[in-house]
Parts: sequence; structure tokens; C-alpha cells
Amino acid sequence: MCIKEHCYLPPFCHFVPEQWEHLGHEYDEVRDCMLGWDITDYGLGNFDMVGFSLITLRNGNRAMADKYPKVYAEKLLYLKEGQYAPNHFHWHKTEDIINRGGGNVLIRVYNSLPNEEIDYESPVTVHLDGHSLTVPAGSLVSLRPGESIHVQQYLYHDFSVEPGTGPVLLGEVSQCNDDNMDNHFNPPVGRFPEIEEDEPPYRLLCNEYPKA
Repeated sequence: MCIKEHCYLPPFCHFVPEQWEHLGHEYDEVRDCMLGWDITDYGLGNFDMVGFSLITLRNGNRAMADKYPKVYAEKLLYLKEGQYAPNHFHWHKTEDIINRGGGNVLIRVYNSLPNEEIDYESPVTVHLDGHSLTVPAGSLVSLRPGESIHVQQYLYHDFSVEPGTGPVLLGEVSQCNDDNMDNHFNPPVGRFPEIEEDEPPYRLLCNEYPKA
């Protein structure tokens, strides 16, 4: 999908697991900022219906800001038709979600209440490529290739693909990303999957690198 959309990956995305056994501290930024491949079924065991494939291209680390001062992150996200990414918000991160190519992505939006529950009633103001728009709670915002939405802190959002339009390659440009601490799912789900290693891994995931 990346090749089809003329989106090319940095060298560390091509390292095979055997290479990571011999890479030293010169690649600590990849390890400490959780760069690289990521995949999740949100702990539900049904990846083809609830799941996502991701690559973190660049990121900082708020817990190690002296060593990694970047205040921004960038990801690629791949969503197949029929897949769904569950409803959540971020306490710290704001982000732009960009449709980089393929089909149309549908993003459902809700405000959150002071107790962090979903606000099913109040209208939501969304920002789409310089255009602000107010929509009813729970509206599906459709992004065609080239279009984007700004997702502010505490804004509930989920993802799916508009049926019949094909898989979607998304970009995410945001503040520092912390998938261990900055995702609030409602209803609760896991973020990183349990993996049955029934064949050799093609690439290590961003939370699997061996220490230098």
C-alpha cells in the first residue's frame, strides 16, 4: 500500500529481527521512542474486524525529553475494509489524521464529559483542512484521499472504512505519542496484542526490540 501511494519507509523499518540482535546504542531512539512497526487487535482476538496496522516514523519521548526533545510524532496507519479501531480519546496528544490514499475513512466523533464519559448529546465542532464544522454527536466524518481532520484532546473518535471504497492509508501528525499511557478507550480494550509466535517474525514490533 505504501509503494502504491508513493510513500517510502525509513531504513529501520526494513531491519529484520536478526539485525536487531547486533545493533547498538546508536539505535536507542528507535527503541526508546517506540518507532517502527505496530499492529493491534485491541486484545479482542479478531484482527480482521477490530484491528489496525501502524508504523511510527518519528516521535519524541516526554519521559526522556532531555535526550529526545522532539515535541511531535508522525505515523502511518493502514485500515482494511471491515476493520474498526475502537472509540477513544487522548489526554495529552492532539493530532491531525490525514487520508494519504486508497478508500475513504469514516471517523465518528463525540465530545467527552467532565467525568471522561462519552457525551452523546452535545454537538461537536470539527476542523477539516482549515474549515470548521459543527456536527451532531456521533456523526461520521468522511475523509477522502487528501483530506484531514484535527483531533483535539478529550475528543472521542473511532475509525472505519467506508464500505466499497477499499483499504485506506492514513497519516497521523501529532504531539509526542505515548501508546502506553495516553489512550483512553470507551469501552475499555487493550492496546497491544498477545501474539502466538507460530512462525518466525517478519519484523519486530515497536515494543519488541532487544536492548543494545
